[in-house]
Amino acid sequence: MPASPDDGSPGSVIPRRRGVWVRIKRIWVASGIALTVVFVGWSLLAYRASAEARAAAISDGVVTNVRAGGAWWFASPDVTPPPSVGLLFFPGALVDPTAYAPLARTVAAAGFPVVIVELPRRGAFGGADDPDLLGRAQDQMRSRGRPGRWVVAGHSRGAVVAAELGAKQSRNVVGLVLIGTTHPRDVDLSALRVPVTKVIGTNDGIAPEARSNANRHLLPLATRWVRIEGGNHSQFGWYGFQPGDHFADIGADAQRTQMLASVLDMLRAAQDSAPPLPITIPDTAFALHPPSTTAAQP
Repeated sequence: MPASPDDGSPGSVIPRRRGVWVRIKRIWVASGIALTVVFVGWSLLAYRASAEARAAAISDGVVTNVRAGGAWWFASPDVTPPPSVGLLFFPGALVDPTAYAPLARTVAAAGFPVVIVELPRRGAFGGADDPDLLGRAQDQMRSRGRPGRWVVAGHSRGAVVAAELGAKQSRNVVGLVLIGTTHPRDVDLSALRVPVTKVIGTNDGIAPEARSNANRHLLPLATRWVRIEGGNHSQFGWYGFQPGDHFADIGADAQRTQMLASVLDMLRAAQDSAPPLPITIPDTAFALHPPSTTAAQP
């Protein structure tokens, strides 16, 4: 007599086992999809610029902002004489560049024009390694009517790009500020002849302090280290809480104030060390050009 499906014989157990595995696989797939949706949604919110940042990107009578060709140009129309030093800044990967508009506005209002250079595809899928990126940055620095001397800075993956640009030792780069990064790691900046500032947060979960210290030998001995006690990775920009970061033990405003002070210190040091304008000597047909000097260590 043939066995019934539920009589416990070997022939009836196999289909039931298969059914259990099918249900388990469906649960795993559904859970994976749900987790992916949650992660993507969180990431979109995490890297989105805050309302404060979006407001800072709007031009007004104090600071103007022009976006063109993958770059943002922040400047104050009231600065006279024309500034001799500017800030070139690279944003973090995946982060909306608008998240750094408050930094750019603060620096521009202090008299130093700022260029934020966007990372291709926000740095994703190799965008930060795009061979044209450094060329675009150098074109921004060489544009007519802009300062001839630049401090280069960046946050996170943007700081990696800044370090790579600094390693080229371009004559118009007079300072380097690396924020929230363990780099330099792939380039050796120890022989760099311009001032370098490294800004780190002790609670940074993306760029831990220990890994930054492990790469200390790749920086000049005179590098200025700004260690923000309790600072994390996300609060170096004006966006959400980044996946993988640690919670900060310091307020966002306090952390950003220290970061901004470090950037402005570098810019002012570079400005103070700028060579004087040529002096015209009466009854002669030439002007004396004093030799350039290296920017002082802030």
